[in-house]
Amino acid sequence: MLKSVFSRAPWEPLSFPNKGFDPIPADKVVEEETLPDYVATRYYPVTIGEIFQDRYQVVAKLGYGATSTVWLARDLSGHRHVALKLFIKSESMGDEVVRELGVYKRIERTSKKHPGRSAVRSLLASFEVEGPEGQHLCLVHPPFLESVRTFLRRNSERRLPAVVVAFILKRLLLALDYLHNECHVIHGDLQDSNIMFDTTDTSVFKEFEKAELNDPCRRKEIGGRTIYESRKLEKPIGLGAPIVCDLGSALALDDGKEHREVIQPAFYRAPEVILGAPLMYSADMWNVGCMYFFLANFSSL
Repeated sequence: MLKSVFSRAPWEPLSFPNKGFDPIPADKVVEEETLPDYVATRYYPVTIGEIFQDRYQVVAKLGYGATSTVWLARDLSGHRHVALKLFIKSESMGDEVVRELGVYKRIERTSKKHPGRSAVRSLLASFEVEGPEGQHLCLVHPPFLESVRTFLRRNSERRLPAVVVAFILKRLLLALDYLHNECHVIHGDLQDSNIMFDTTDTSVFKEFEKAELNDPCRRKEIGGRTIYESRKLEKPIGLGAPIVCDLGSALALDDGKEHREVIQPAFYRAPEVILGAPLMYSADMWNVGCMYFFLANFSSL
């Protein structure tokens, strides 16, 4: 009885406009189309306003990559905003998509008391989407603001103050201590674009939603699908703590296998990766040293 009295009704879906936007010429290459290995049919044709699982309504695009697109969505049941990471079709991903989901499930089984747990991105849910060309995995995450790389590029000096670098480094080391000692996982892709800033100012997501309702993002229609331009989040009242994200290259080192995969960005790559030697947790630590050097001394690469 008490549950029915105090439970809240789900949010009502919003009606996002499909006109009044600035059209992008069909012959102009934008967003994921600019990637060297882009194949349109690998990507799920997301439409703004679309609802997945009778729960997650797409608001607008946050970004894109070689293996996924990322969208801000309204969690109608949870009364909050979330980030949807929608992968290219599973057939094109191979074992990588299964591995990333497996690492998140491993994280959920480990201790939540470790101080580094809060420094690693959480997985709220996952589900499969049936697309025109096959199945697509979708991961549901808490939404964050901008990456360290974006923050760095907004800085006129293209370098970070020592106090900020120290804070990022502390959070990064806590996250790795958790991943290595609790989860027995190496991250494998530590770089400034994979460390995001959290925020307690959730109004920034509401403003993002209002912006899409009042001024629809630019887009183009091509081949029966819509390519949307990513929309930027407004600057919040303040940045939160850095969070380590993107576990697509993560590997479990306690699975009884000898791992020699080529991981990490080329300019952060550890010697054992270059030499094809068995991977150890030390590969992540080499990554941290390289990141510290560049964040503290040079412009972002």
